[in-house]
Amino acid sequence: MGAIRRARWWLVGSGAALAPAAALAQERVPDWGRGMHPMWWMWGAGGIVMMLFMLLFWGLVIAGLVVGIRWLVAQGRASGDSAMQILRERYARGDISREEFEAKRRDLGP
Repeated sequence: MGAIRRARWWLVGSGAALAPAAALAQERVPDWGRGMHPMWWMWGAGGIVMMLFMLLFWGLVIAGLVVGIRWLVAQGRASGDSAMQILRERYARGDISREEFEAKRRDLGP
């Protein structure tokens, strides 16, 4: 019983190993004439459309990066100005005196 199993696995294994050899042994000569390359249409209307979509894609990626970076920079800047804005609003409402306003403004910086 064990010998039969070994023989069967040997046959399956050698068949699987030699199957690609038959395909590789066949000679394939390209019979394309002038202008008959499989990608000949690439430089026609299809190629122009693909080029435009590629430019559109990369333009959107770059624009998205620029907008994202500008938004992040604006977020960081807005938090620094908000303290001074709140201080000005409190002074305008009369919640703090001029001396307190000047002291806090010096603490916050220019």
